[in-house]
Amino acid sequence: MDVVEQVAAAAVDVTNYITVSDAASKAFQTATLLKTLSVNALIIGEEGVGKKSLAQYILPDALVVDASDFSELLLALESEKELIITNIETSPNMKRMLDTIAINAPRIIATSKQQLQMSTIDEIFSVKFDIPPLRERLDDVEALIEKFAQEASSIFGSTEKFNTKDFKPDLLSNAVSLKRQVMINYLLQDIKDSELMEIIESYLAPKLGSNSDYRSFLYLYEVPLIRAGLKMFKSQLQLSDRLGLNRNTLRKKIADHKQYLQGDKDE
Repeated sequence: MDVVEQVAAAAVDVTNYITVSDAASKAFQTATLLKTLSVNALIIGEEGVGKKSLAQYILPDALVVDASDFSELLLALESEKELIITNIETSPNMKRMLDTIAINAPRIIATSKQQLQMSTIDEIFSVKFDIPPLRERLDDVEALIEKFAQEASSIFGSTEKFNTKDFKPDLLSNAVSLKRQVMINYLLQDIKDSELMEIIESYLAPKLGSNSDYRSFLYLYEVPLIRAGLKMFKSQLQLSDRLGLNRNTLRKKIADHKQYLQGDKDE
């Protein structure tokens, strides 16, 4: 399915670094300074905050290696003069990796999702700085939504403006989850019935096989219908009338799907 494949592909490339907030600007200033220095640096922050983007800004021509791929990492440390090591905390042999860095002395910019409490880390990485999560950089969130919406417009060939009404940014994985959310929501703004059914079919196909599948997957239809109806009509009484359902039947369906309908209004 073309539209689904496009969304998945688009969600992989997270973002160029956004510098609207003060915290993001300070991190970018540090990175700009590091471009002029020959020191190793460790960038710390959650997934999707822009660590890799800043690392590539500092060393634009450097090879990028994930620390979990230990054999490739060791080979790169022995052959490269500059190297970006992502997810350094996942290295299966931290001591050997740090010893190899010390022996071969390449220029290293590394990223980590957590603080690393090792004296050798402090010796090798003379500069360490954090990038705060997006929940602490809300000015950047607004700018990222606009950027991702522009990318979605280009990908899907649409000039429709991104609808931010009732849009609650998903910042669980920072820019990673936010971009995926914007892409999917942009697609759904004018998705055709046939495309939506194709997406649901693709989702269901590998999951079918028991004699209770109809009942098990009925929530995929009922929950969105109830959510949309409660938002539009504001009460269960009005919604039951519009759907042509007995009010007690609607109440039971809401109770059955309570994990998906928390916070929805009663009459």
